[in-house]
Amino acid sequence: MENNIILKTDSYKISHHLQYPPNTTYIFSYFESRGGKFEKCLFFGLQYILKKWLAGPVVTLEAVNKAESFFEKHFPKECGKLFNRAGWERIVNHHGGMLPLRIKAVREGTVLPVKNVLFTVESTDTELPWLVNYFETLLVQAWYPITVATNSYHQKLVIDRYMRETADSLDKVPFMLHDFGYRGSTSDESAGIGGAAHLVNFKGTDTLRGIITAAEYYGPSDLMAGFSVPATEHSTMTSWGRDGEKEAVEHLMGEIPEGPLSIVSDSYNIWTMLDEVFGGDLKERVERREGGPIIVRPDSGDPPTMVVKVLAILGDKFGTSRNGKAFKILPHYIRVIQGDGIDLESLEEILQAMKDSDWSADNLVFGSGGGLLQKVNRDTMKCAYKCSQVIIDGKEVDVFKEPTTDKGKTSKKGKLLLVKQDGEFKTIKESEKGPEQDDELVVVFENGKMVTEWTFEEVRKRAQLRPQKE
Repeated sequence: MENNIILKTDSYKISHHLQYPPNTTYIFSYFESRGGKFEKCLFFGLQYILKKWLAGPVVTLEAVNKAESFFEKHFPKECGKLFNRAGWERIVNHHGGMLPLRIKAVREGTVLPVKNVLFTVESTDTELPWLVNYFETLLVQAWYPITVATNSYHQKLVIDRYMRETADSLDKVPFMLHDFGYRGSTSDESAGIGGAAHLVNFKGTDTLRGIITAAEYYGPSDLMAGFSVPATEHSTMTSWGRDGEKEAVEHLMGEIPEGPLSIVSDSYNIWTMLDEVFGGDLKERVERREGGPIIVRPDSGDPPTMVVKVLAILGDKFGTSRNGKAFKILPHYIRVIQGDGIDLESLEEILQAMKDSDWSADNLVFGSGGGLLQKVNRDTMKCAYKCSQVIIDGKEVDVFKEPTTDKGKTSKKGKLLLVKQDGEFKTIKESEKGPEQDDELVVVFENGKMVTEWTFEEVRKRAQLRPQKE
């Protein structure tokens, strides 16, 4: 029952085939971000949903029988036969279990203004038009990877801006926001989807499921989309006891003598760790580190205050230099990661506090968990799926909603295209298309088959930040 595609919908969808006007033979619906937190969105994740749930022969007679039995128990008997057995049997017998739908979408990785169509769904069997909105439930779940990718993208914009202002090179940017969100995700699947969405923008992650999802659903199969470094947690530090922190660090540096090594430093007294361990008894060992730095991780306190204070102490202990933009830089063998309380807003506050104190953003990397993968919902980007055209008795009818109580929920009319106008994306009706305009929506799914797929690197390439003038 768990993988029965007929059950992958909301209960009220079961009777909707009875509710459309008689002689409805075609339905066209679309998905968009109606606005929300950001002015632009990064489109990602539809390919995952299509390949996981809709591609291939997904409807069987066994599935139909089980669904019918399920719904007979689920709805009041007084309502009669609500389940469209004939329709589902037609899919089995006439379509070989494949869904007669056509889905067009903007290329994944594209960044475009909100309030534009992102994908469209239309029926290809005049006897089964209701399928278009039956699968709204699954398809709308694209809101999650879109929103995580968009959130991550805008954090990259902030990091990129401060690096341009305070650093000599942007090479480090793809590794400056590390995904710590696996344990805070609602499920293993959501960690995979959200983790992959973040990897569209960055290459640092501890969410292994995100790497696996990117390789499995985008490819190539041997893709390594994310990277990490050895790092401690509180259990590995506190198991040495309050008085054993120096021995713990000494042991770690012996076991992992080269390369980057991240050490959580607030188990007891972070100031003692900075003064007496990293900058005291083990100072020379830190300075001799090759192949990558010791990375100090404060994990409590007010993030902007903590970061600036930690940098100041490390600067006093190890010295600083000034880069080409006159901002302070720690020696190459010591750095800081802030992984507590990171989201779009706190990230900006921390980087501004660093800049105000003459520190280059190059001294720091970030780790984000709940703020990256969980601090979002469908309303963050106001994602919605709406019907905009039907054909009844052979006549095309534009469909829309326009609530008096909320004009922001007004939906689009007609069969929609996405075009470029004056270099920018714009959603128009098919009848408004000019002779020189191309539809930016690509057929990705048709009659149960994947028509177009994107590799993960193709998605990443589209999402790259464009060079900015200095």
